[in-house]
Amino acid sequence: MTADCALVFPGQGSQYPGMGKDLYAAFDEARQTFEQASEALGRDMAALCFDGTPEELDSTINTQTAVFTVDMAAFRVFERYSSVSPIAAAGHSLGEYAALTAAGAFPFPDMLRLVKARATYMHEAVPEGSGAMAAIMNLDGSTLDRICRESNRDGEIVAAANFNGPSQLVVSGTTAAVDDVIRRAQAEGGRGRRLSVSVPCHCGLLDEASRRLDDTLSTVSFENCTIPVIPNCDPTLTHNRESTRSLLVRQLTDPVRWQETIERMEGAGVTTIVELGPKKTLSGLIKRIVPGIRLFNIEDRRSLEETLAGL
Repeated sequence: MTADCALVFPGQGSQYPGMGKDLYAAFDEARQTFEQASEALGRDMAALCFDGTPEELDSTINTQTAVFTVDMAAFRVFERYSSVSPIAAAGHSLGEYAALTAAGAFPFPDMLRLVKARATYMHEAVPEGSGAMAAIMNLDGSTLDRICRESNRDGEIVAAANFNGPSQLVVSGTTAAVDDVIRRAQAEGGRGRRLSVSVPCHCGLLDEASRRLDDTLSTVSFENCTIPVIPNCDPTLTHNRESTRSLLVRQLTDPVRWQETIERMEGAGVTTIVELGPKKTLSGLIKRIVPGIRLFNIEDRRSLEETLAGL
């Protein structure tokens, strides 16, 4: 057993057809999570996650509810079979909602309905195809800021959305501006690729969505977290019942400061991180931020067994 473990939860971009199916087949805790999700949303979440097409799963309303469900299924299985008591948690964008749920801030079915509302507001804020996100590799932040300023013209908008690590940043904005950033980045020795998301997250295009989310969150009451949850928008803080509403509203338009989040965990004594949810995207980012940290993930039976053995 390790006493210096933190949990992280992935968000949009980690989805794939069949995610969660192996956990569902093997563990009651995963099946119960999917059943609760289906009841809360009035649709078959197992069918969406297991049999949905890539195009269906890339639509933000489906993406967010599906990934959140799989994150929580993985967490509940981990909680059931592990004796580890984590000392911190965080989630990447949407994954922050899973981290808060795992820390007891809000019940799973109610949080899932909030996730659906968030996704709906985001979808309705930006017409389909008019916005995009792209990962930019091998450029420093100051160069990318300059490129973004050069691409902000003729009514187009683009800005840094995710600070994922030393060699990966993400931009978000109107489609034409994002494509222009990719071209400019490549001309300066960097690389860029579009991400599989249908809405440009963490930029000013979601101002209206953030206002609508604020209205919705004003009707609910969060609890204090049982373990510290580090917010995306300001990793110097931690969530509590008074701050969670404003932090989640800010999260829609502010950048995700993932590198600072992991650096804060390391500074707090974390030496082991377990990623809970589809793929191992966050683990790949974390390796570049803190090369010596121990990393595990849980998305199926095999990875669960490897994680339990390693811990």
